[in-house]
Amino acid sequence: MDVVGTLNAALRRVPAWLVYVAGAAWAVWLFWQALNQLGPYKVEPINVLERAYGEVALQLLVAGLFVTPLRRFLGLNLLKFRRAIGVTAFFFVLAHFLVFAVLDVQSLERVWTEIVKRPYVTVGMAGFLALIPLAITSNNLSIRKLGGATWRKLHKLTYAAGLLGAVHFLWLVKGFQIEPIIYTVIIVGLLATRVKWSSLRPAATA
Repeated sequence: MDVVGTLNAALRRVPAWLVYVAGAAWAVWLFWQALNQLGPYKVEPINVLERAYGEVALQLLVAGLFVTPLRRFLGLNLLKFRRAIGVTAFFFVLAHFLVFAVLDVQSLERVWTEIVKRPYVTVGMAGFLALIPLAITSNNLSIRKLGGATWRKLHKLTYAAGLLGAVHFLWLVKGFQIEPIIYTVIIVGLLATRVKWSSLRPAATA
């Protein structure tokens, strides 16, 4: 029985827009919990919501980075969902930033101060900025205007954004916590699968 073939056939019947719907529903659900101070949001709802949005964004970036290795090594084709995953990841990063800027520090001056003075905020902002051109060009018109080769090169910024997001999370937490380390290791491993190791070997001498 071809399990991968069956999965691919089933996935072809799933519309990519469901990713946007699921992402929007989850974002609203997290906000509603924070608004009503439910569960983990009882003590510091703004701080918990900020981190929740950031962690979902990182999870989606990891999911997007998994698409190519899954296809290359297992034959599982999730390419139709990659754009939706990436755009949804951007909007969670945007939500993460807005909670930080509007609900947490509540001042453009303080936002700038935090970016300059706190290295983990600087790194996180760099990752956010790397995602902006990707979100803007995640459409067929941009592919036609830029050309496929240029568009693909531009969207390699996803690698930097994912790594910066992992470092931001790693730097943010206090003390030794395994979760950000796991994210970092997974992202580094996924990026390593994209390296053409043969091209890094020194040429054989005669």
